[in-house]
Amino acid sequence: MKLSLCIIAIGALALAGTAGPASAKGCIKGAVVGGVAGHYAGHHGWLGAAAGCVIGRHEANKRAREQAAPANR
Repeated sequence: MKLSLCIIAIGALALAGTAGPASAKGCIKGAVVGGVAGHYAGHHGWLGAAAGCVIGRHEANKRAREQAAPANR
């Protein structure tokens, strides 16, 4: 079980590393929330922080795309 979680974490970090230029927007907040949740969900704080960073960055990019798009109304 721990091996599969490590493989998932390594894969997520590898995908996050290929996303483009380094930008911490959304990553820091997601890492903090994910680290705390991971810690309480089975002492997997680092895994939670990595997943939170990826998810936080994704949400920040999605929000930026929505704000950059012209309003079609």
